[in-house]
Amino acid sequence: MVIADKNLTLPDHTQLPESDGTFVKNFQEHPQSILLTDSILPRLQEIHSDGYYCIGQDSGIYWRLTDPPEKGAEAPDWFYVPNVPPSLNGEFRRFYVFWQELIAPLIVLEFGKDSGLILRK
Repeated sequence: MVIADKNLTLPDHTQLPESDGTFVKNFQEHPQSILLTDSILPRLQEIHSDGYYCIGQDSGIYWRLTDPPEKGAEAPDWFYVPNVPPSLNGEFRRFYVFWQELIAPLIVLEFGKDSGLILRK
């Protein structure tokens, strides 16, 4: 039986590492991400007239707490999370921290190096 520490506080998006030391492997990722976001932006604005959605591009999704913390993160090329604010406490998001918001990304994409994009669950 595991007993949780009542004084334990989980780190938020401002307290987690920004990099695991790797770098972007596909030079086209940034333009592809911008093109994708720009092409669906009108529809997202219709669906989320309140602006409550988040799009991440080469940004980490922290989904479990590990030591070191970056072992519990993935950094897909592009992702979309509905029904969450685009910023937190007036700050741009550095990451998407699943244990804070409990809403899983609806779409996660990884662009293939030579052949377009690959869907990832």
